[in-house]
Amino acid sequence: MVSRASRLATSWRDELSLRAQLVAIIAVLASVVAAGLVIVVQLSLAKVANSTTERVLNDRADALVTGIGAASTHGVLTVPRAQLDPGVAVYDRSGARVAGTVPPSMQEDFADLSTATRQRTIEGGEHFAIMALPFTTPSRLRGVAVITEPLAPYERNERAAMVVSIVAGALLVLTAAGSAAWISRRVLNPVEQMARTADEWSEHDLERRFSLGAPTNEIRALGSTLDGLLDKVASAIRAEQRLTSELAHELRTPLTSIHGMADLLALRTDLDDQAREDVALIKNSTAAMSNTINVLLDVARRGGQDPRTDRTRLGDLAGELKHLPLPGGQLDVDLSPALVIDVPETLAIRALAPVLNNALEASDQVWVTARVEGRSVALLVADSGPGVPDQWLDTLFDPGWSGNGGSGLGLPLARRVARSGGGDVSLVEQHNRHGGATFAVSFPGGHPTRAQR
Repeated sequence: MVSRASRLATSWRDELSLRAQLVAIIAVLASVVAAGLVIVVQLSLAKVANSTTERVLNDRADALVTGIGAASTHGVLTVPRAQLDPGVAVYDRSGARVAGTVPPSMQEDFADLSTATRQRTIEGGEHFAIMALPFTTPSRLRGVAVITEPLAPYERNERAAMVVSIVAGALLVLTAAGSAAWISRRVLNPVEQMARTADEWSEHDLERRFSLGAPTNEIRALGSTLDGLLDKVASAIRAEQRLTSELAHELRTPLTSIHGMADLLALRTDLDDQAREDVALIKNSTAAMSNTINVLLDVARRGGQDPRTDRTRLGDLAGELKHLPLPGGQLDVDLSPALVIDVPETLAIRALAPVLNNALEASDQVWVTARVEGRSVALLVADSGPGVPDQWLDTLFDPGWSGNGGSGLGLPLARRVARSGGGDVSLVEQHNRHGGATFAVSFPGGHPTRAQR
């Protein structure tokens, strides 16, 4: 039971925003306070009503006993008629009724109280208080006065007070919840603005800051702290871009020399078949490394720019994909010319090429399609290979890891290129209807507007 309550509370917190949680908590606390006030008011009114009823009965009984004492002068209990109100009866010491009337619904209560030896008060009939008061007159005559008092007026007052208390409590809850909503809106509005602003940023907005001003309150202090953190993040990103660019540039020169030397060796006529295979392997490897380095350089150079200023029609992209130097196999490209992606064509090709290369190495047929997902376009690459085993899922995009003996740079590099354009690369299906895997290379985009057409 405790575990279930804990799960429900956690789910409640996850589903509600911070503002909604604050309003809900204040409303609950106000409801508890209002309920407590209603209970206290009702208990107080009930106590006051009981006290008032007891006092009225005592006053009436004292007045009746005084009148009986004055009228009983010849050894006989005499009750003045003026004091015999309805529901008042006087009994002698044996319990015989001397005067007064007994309501039919209270016959048993009056009979029980007629021989009382001490003052007693009970509830009887339909909402009546009945009090028995034993007395002794100055002439030494003893008897019992039984008096009733209707409780309806007091109960009406209690009900009216309850209605007023409930209405006041409801107003208190509404006022507290409304005040909490207004205050939280004013207090959290800067935070919401910061969240919206941050959501609009990308990794290319390295110079943008919240700039809330001097940290004169907690929210501005948070903004100032986040601005400082953004400065550190921007510095780290620039350092990474600079290091990537420098390393790629330094590697490209010797790699070009190696590739050129391999080309010269391939022209020699005195090489045997094994040597030619080795030279061909060197040429292919250097070409792949050169392509990887060019991609890294391109990503580093674009680090301070937003590639989403350029757009590519999928119809144009389909034509370029069919002419890529890819491994053998059938490539079936079916991209709608009505869709556009908000990245340059070269960036999209650099992100797609490693995925297509892996797919064609693992299968003999690959299908490329597209679908719109919200404000993005997902380019789906499906193959007919063996699919992706479960044990590969956690390391599939780790740099340097490969399940087929490759360099392990293809998918991580494709993801990095896609993310530089505001997109991503992900595994959609481990085993699709063709038996192989399906990867999605997504970019911002969709159907072009009239202005873009």
